[in-house]
Amino acid sequence: MKITEIEVGEIFVPLAKPFKTALRTVENVEDIVVRITTDTGAAGYGEAPPTAVITGDTKGSIRCAIEDFIRPALLGMEIEDLDGIMYRLHSSIVKNTSAKAAVDMAVYDLYAQRFGAPLYQLLGGAGDTVETDITISVNPVPQMVADSLEAVQQGYKILKIKVGKEGLADVARIAGIRKAVGSGIQIRVDANQGWTAKEAIRIITAMEDKGLNIDLVEQPVPAHDLDGMRAVTKAVYTPILADESVFSPEDAAEIIRTRAADLLNIKLMKTGGIWQALKICSLAEMYGVECMIGCMLESKLAVSAAAHLAAAKRVITRADLDGPSLCKADPFTGGPLYENGVIRMTDAPGIGITRVPAFV
Repeated sequence: MKITEIEVGEIFVPLAKPFKTALRTVENVEDIVVRITTDTGAAGYGEAPPTAVITGDTKGSIRCAIEDFIRPALLGMEIEDLDGIMYRLHSSIVKNTSAKAAVDMAVYDLYAQRFGAPLYQLLGGAGDTVETDITISVNPVPQMVADSLEAVQQGYKILKIKVGKEGLADVARIAGIRKAVGSGIQIRVDANQGWTAKEAIRIITAMEDKGLNIDLVEQPVPAHDLDGMRAVTKAVYTPILADESVFSPEDAAEIIRTRAADLLNIKLMKTGGIWQALKICSLAEMYGVECMIGCMLESKLAVSAAAHLAAAKRVITRADLDGPSLCKADPFTGGPLYENGVIRMTDAPGIGITRVPAFV
């Protein structure tokens, strides 16, 4: 099965509600999609969101990286030579992790199709369902409470609450949501680098003192401030999840070595795809560190690739794969089934997506 073409397109999917964090506000999914075809007629698909404030990638840079650097490097290679493809992919251009992730997942899609199996089974097959949280965007407290109650009514048992803009006022925000949804719903807090280390300790301690029972706090301090994150991790009881601080296996190794966080958040757009994400999983397994699998503002295509990885690995104990649930519509055919908080894998070979609008 030889790679004969790599094509780039775009998708546009409106969000049901504006997505607001401490870093940005987004109203539509406007992503780059990739199709890799082979001499057998098989096609594999991938996706890359332009998340400049986190990865540095824009639509223009993703397209350029794929068309001018990655495509020439991979044309003619055999899908069965998976490691060879991945070495060449990652050496074709530095950084540009989102572009690499889109091509990586399309290659893995084809690789699993080649052997007639769902990707999650080839990667480890730990289970066939994944439970995800749903994100509650930063808004006035009454709106966030209403959004949280709506999510619970839809069947979600885990809420990820965006904070990081108003300091100690975030404590009242979380307290209001906890009172509204009750004790049976898990709450995760994501500061998106919005606090200093001292602020984070003060705010998280206040949440603990109020008995808000937070499952974890994600990336409380700026990505580069590992010393600050380590101070927070050491000072509070609530587990700290490193997100923007973890792009590569080397980043993961340093966080584990220095005990800068309790948990690692793996996102394919940060790692450059599944191949590098598997290395982080192996490191985490070696040292007994649990992982979350997350996503940017991605549609069902990229999130489905991440869901396959989550279903494959036991070390991935949490999932933040709500991208498709935030979209107004599903423009794709095939893939895992999304049922209000539960992602169910199917027996379809590869990732399972069989129709991408950009290539129809």
